[in-house]
Amino acid sequence: MSEPHAHTEIAGLTRREFVQSAAAAGLMVTLPNWARAARPDETSAEELAVAIIGPGSQGRFLMTQSLKIPGIRYVAVCDIWPYHQKYAANILKKYGHNVNVYEDYREMLVQEQHLDAVIVATPDWMHAEHSIACLEAGKHVYCEKEMAHTLDGAKRMVVAARQTGNLLQIGHQRRSQPRYWHALKMIEKDKILGRITHTYGQWNRARLLELGWPKGKELAAETLARYGYESMDQFRNWRWYRKYSGGPMADLGSHQIDIFNWFLKAQPKAVMANGGLDYYTEQPGRDWYDNVLSIYEYDTAAGPVRAFYQVLNTTSAGGFYEQFMGDEGTLQISDDGKTGYVFREVAAKKREWEDEAEKVEQMGRDAIELKIGETLSSDGKKDPEAQEMLEQAARDSRVLHLENFFNAVRGEGELTCPAEVAYETCATVLKANEAVERGCRVEFAANEFKA
Repeated sequence: MSEPHAHTEIAGLTRREFVQSAAAAGLMVTLPNWARAARPDETSAEELAVAIIGPGSQGRFLMTQSLKIPGIRYVAVCDIWPYHQKYAANILKKYGHNVNVYEDYREMLVQEQHLDAVIVATPDWMHAEHSIACLEAGKHVYCEKEMAHTLDGAKRMVVAARQTGNLLQIGHQRRSQPRYWHALKMIEKDKILGRITHTYGQWNRARLLELGWPKGKELAAETLARYGYESMDQFRNWRWYRKYSGGPMADLGSHQIDIFNWFLKAQPKAVMANGGLDYYTEQPGRDWYDNVLSIYEYDTAAGPVRAFYQVLNTTSAGGFYEQFMGDEGTLQISDDGKTGYVFREVAAKKREWEDEAEKVEQMGRDAIELKIGETLSSDGKKDPEAQEMLEQAARDSRVLHLENFFNAVRGEGELTCPAEVAYETCATVLKANEAVERGCRVEFAANEFKA
């Protein structure tokens, strides 16, 4: 595997240089090879044999969306719950994929030795066990985030990928979304924000009812116990239990805090955080916080940056987005595909392209829309590469991330979020839980981001 930031640098990653746009504020960038969809005429005739472990709600989304990728053939489904097994198998059958169904992933790996890749979408506490077993069986792995619910588990995943030489992609899908690379280009090449001094991120989610299950479809008590659960509530609502997850900072915050590290090209030196289980107090046994407010401290090449992040599970106010604030402007972006603006400071030096940039009013201020433009070639026709970039940016980031993974499996480009990169995010996120627990500022050790 490459060094932790080998896949996060703009230079050297793409086979083509960033395209300078004449339209829409000159803010067009070339779509990297690793983010391009595999087209039928570009795909190897040989199909990839794929299995999924954990076809729950997120797993089924990944499964159904990957069916749209040419050259993917599902051959196996694994889940401890027959309800999930049958649901996934029936969906795949409708698409012409007749699969074998397994309860135990170990049996699947023995019986399906021809597998090329496995998607792991099980609860976080099983990510390390499932991913490592698949890697050691010679399979490439796409594993959902959070990488693991403990740093030790994440470290063992990195080591397994390194030792086996098999690919391990972690589901921080924003790293495969062209809109984020476009924003990063604006920050690094166009210097649109000047010096970044602060960042802000949030994921506010409306009050959620607990996940239930169809009457009569419960797992037997002995089956639950065999796989580490005391009840169906633990099995279905595992995110609320420390044994099974890293809490809301891992469940939601990891997506966005990953962007802090990526865009700042640094890891934090310290974090302080506050939170608690303040609202969902009537569900017995649940022990994760329902809200966390955190401040990370970074030392970047340009100077100190403080990054504030909050996750709330009782209100949807503001939704989810990230902001990067500098002395010349602020960039706001979100994976929702709708939020993307640059607010320029009045005293900031004006760029040549700003007169032609599309202006919109946001929060009572004029803003430049973060819009990937269409470039014209020298003969006045639309640049097909620019058009492709525009089309890709409108697609779901999770699908782009899957395409990046399967392209890499075929030897076409590199992973956008390999194990070492995801490990840095895991270390960053889990430290905030420690800060809440201890009630004080917690510093990171110098070697804490290396596995």
